[in-house]
Amino acid sequence: MLSPFEVRPLSPRPKVLLVEDDTAVRRSLLLVLQARGFDVKAYADPVSLLREGATKGAACLIADYLLQRNCDGLDLLGTLRKNRWAGPAILITAHSSAALSEKAFQCGFAAVLAKPFRERELAETVIRLIGRGQVRSPSLR
Repeated sequence: MLSPFEVRPLSPRPKVLLVEDDTAVRRSLLLVLQARGFDVKAYADPVSLLREGATKGAACLIADYLLQRNCDGLDLLGTLRKNRWAGPAILITAHSSAALSEKAFQCGFAAVLAKPFRERELAETVIRLIGRGQVRSPSLR
């Protein structure tokens, strides 16, 4: 039986792509998502993800807004959409604003989470989006 604080993902282990340039944050999110039952592929930059072709079979993308090397999460999702990847995407950011959220939704993000967020909130958002098979969520977070 699940406690009220546990989140159990869908079976089999959904593949989640994580792009975060801060090593400590990336490692923390990787461990949290793995503990929740996700198969996580983590990257320090979008170039590595794109070079590896990791989107095949990916159920969800989590991307930081501001990344090193003059790229951001919005650009990354735009590239993935051009390459016909249609999974749901979550933008995480320490620079949250209504304008950024609107821009993210226009780019195809299904959710925007402002840092710092609760680990449970991230896992629940991933599960909700994967479960619905949505590319875009109608509600602002």
